[in-house]
Amino acid sequence: MAKHVLEGKTKGYKNHPQLNRFKKSKNPGEAINQYLSDIYAEASARGYNFDKEKINWNFKRKKLTVTTKQLDYETAHLLTKLEKRDLKKYKELKSQKSIATHPIFKLIEGEIEEWEIVSNAESTSR
Repeated sequence: MAKHVLEGKTKGYKNHPQLNRFKKSKNPGEAINQYLSDIYAEASARGYNFDKEKINWNFKRKKLTVTTKQLDYETAHLLTKLEKRDLKKYKELKSQKSIATHPIFKLIEGEIEEWEIVSNAESTSR
């Protein structure tokens, strides 16, 4: 879906905040295809099915930035969801000192992105 949004092939989810990180790259199409190629590799390694035909493999590898506070926020958000949905995975991730970022991202110092939608409950930890 994200790929179709960035390629202008759908009307839905055009303003999803997470797509802004790709939209602000020099080539959003290449960025999302690179991102999906790494998702495909991880899915394959875990034995999941991921349709590689949906990826345009003609992309040049680049790095996108993610800020430290954005990564912290997204990690906390993930852990909150996992605590409710998959307690075993929650405990596994909670016990780790850090969670690796997706290979497309270069971690830089910074705050939560202005495009992030922070709920009232989460904003207190901001």
